[in-house]
Amino acid sequence: MRPRSRFQVVVSKSRLFSHKSALINKYKEVFGVDISKDVFDVHGSKSGGDQFKNNPSGFKSFLKSLPKELLVVMEAAGYYHYRLAQFLFKQGVLVSVVNPLCVKRFIQMKLAKVKTDKSDAKAICEYGKINEMPLYTALTDVQSACLQLFR
Repeated sequence: MRPRSRFQVVVSKSRLFSHKSALINKYKEVFGVDISKDVFDVHGSKSGGDQFKNNPSGFKSFLKSLPKELLVVMEAAGYYHYRLAQFLFKQGVLVSVVNPLCVKRFIQMKLAKVKTDKSDAKAICEYGKINEMPLYTALTDVQSACLQLFR
């Protein structure tokens, strides 16, 4: 019998699957958002995809369509993600803003060939379902004003 390497990790299948299901069931639904200058694409883990305008009326339409006990995951996209994340946070929605490189590597790992805003929103949703997401905290009014100066 060969000795195990000191870097080898042994995980039983039952433990791995129970851990994954605990992450998936933490929220009733996870929404992935791919945001751009004019519109943002949304994909819900149960409700499917949709598209909204990237303005206050689009934010309100999106908020009306959201169920309770959910998580909205979006990539940090320059200034574009900031307004939606702030709006949702102030409305009491759980938001997570993730590094775009993490999502890009996740998509590459899946060997996805299609690269559209809708497919990115779906990939962000899947990424949010299987990973532990850090929750977004809103900026203060002073921080927000400073951000506006350098925009």
